[in-house]
Amino acid sequence: MKSCRLRLRPSARRKLAARSYSHGKQETDEEFDARWVTYFSKPDIDAWELRKGMNTLIGYDLVPEPKILEAALRACRRLNDLASAIRILEAVKDKSGPHKEIYPYVLQELQPTLNELGIPTPEELGIDKA
Repeated sequence: MKSCRLRLRPSARRKLAARSYSHGKQETDEEFDARWVTYFSKPDIDAWELRKGMNTLIGYDLVPEPKILEAALRACRRLNDLASAIRILEAVKDKSGPHKEIYPYVLQELQPTLNELGIPTPEELGIDKA
C-alpha cells in the first residue's frame, strides 16, 4: 500500500517550517518578574540600558507588574531622569488599552513609590490631555 503524502505549495511549506516550538523550560510569571526587577535594580544601570529594557518590556503583549515598574522608576530616580519616569507611566496607560481598570490599579500600587521618589503622574502634570 502506498503512503499518502501531504502535498503543499512551496509557500505553504515555508509557513509550516517556521512553526517550531521550543521544548525547553518555560519561564514562570514569577521568574519573568524577578528577571526584570533584577535588570532594573542594577546599581550601575545607565540611561541607555533603562530605555532598552523598557522598550523590550513594553514590546511584550502584557502590562508590566507594579513591582517591575517600581524597580524601573527607582532606576529613573538613580539616573535623575524624570522624563523617562513619566514616559514609563504613559506607556503603562497606553498598554492598558481598552481595559480602563488596569492603569488606576497600577497607579494605586505605585503611589507610595511615586510619593517617595517625588515623581508626578502625567495626570498631575496635565500632559494626559493630548
